[in-house]
Amino acid sequence: MLKDFFIGLSQNQFLNSAAKKYGLKMGAQHVVAGTNIAETIESIKELNRHGISCTVDNLGEFVFEKEEALAAKEQILAVVEAIHENEVDAHISLKPSQLGLDIDYDFCKSNIQEIVAAAHKYGIFVNFDMEDYGRLQPSFDLLDELSVDYDNIGTVIQAYFFRAEEDLHKHKNYRLRIVKGAYKEPAEYAYQDKATIDENYIKLIEWHLLNGKFTSIATHDHNVINHVKRFVKEHNISNDKFEFQMLYGFRKDMQLELAKEGYNFCTYVPFGQDWYGYFMRRLAERPQNMNLIVKQVFNKKTNTMIGLAAGAFALGRLTKKK
Repeated sequence: MLKDFFIGLSQNQFLNSAAKKYGLKMGAQHVVAGTNIAETIESIKELNRHGISCTVDNLGEFVFEKEEALAAKEQILAVVEAIHENEVDAHISLKPSQLGLDIDYDFCKSNIQEIVAAAHKYGIFVNFDMEDYGRLQPSFDLLDELSVDYDNIGTVIQAYFFRAEEDLHKHKNYRLRIVKGAYKEPAEYAYQDKATIDENYIKLIEWHLLNGKFTSIATHDHNVINHVKRFVKEHNISNDKFEFQMLYGFRKDMQLELAKEGYNFCTYVPFGQDWYGYFMRRLAERPQNMNLIVKQVFNKKTNTMIGLAAGAFALGRLTKKK
């Protein structure tokens, strides 16, 4: 029920628009690294000082106009330049839908190719984030086609899909981020049971650690992290074959701890005004994330997240009434 609730909020365009206007008052500064590139670079530098690398996401939802997609492309190209100029340890995460996948496939491919080419020039990796099932195969098609000319790209495998294992095996020679999945998918395409998804998640991680190029393990679950620690030790897997990933603003102490222990660690760094859909999906993916954020905010003696929680509840009731 909680997952459905947060997914519903993430897809509400009115709430996304409202969040852009009132984001900072609702506590957005605790889940995004900045509202512009300059602020974001400073956040990256701070993480780098602690031995943490970053993957940068220019936030954006509901892109159905070419002008908006082109603006997103230019923003991401500016991020690529900023990463290079500031010599920070960071790479790019992008969503095909933000760059025109829902408008025209070839238009989207052209936009992504321009970004990948610019990043390739500087030796910067580009990750293709995966979205819902309807965009899954086209996103893999983009990856496969662009990989003919570029070797600085990879993608995401979502453990709740039935096809995840097949996709993993097919793309084992790519750098892959493995996640559980954050969208509400029908039973004909995806596992619905949490225990089954968790089991498949571990299975995919283990297989790619043993057979793949490089594995990004994206989780806030200390049980999964401890399992991976034991697994890599038992199988003599080098630390340079994998990294742990968490979201900006979540479990900061654990992020620092893992980096101090000598593990490769990467923080997923979102920036921009269009943060609401992103954050709601993170809560849908793992509702415990709300507890992690609230706990950290209260430790700072601030009540900004009260507005977010109360707003989500009230807006959810309004959505339900409609």
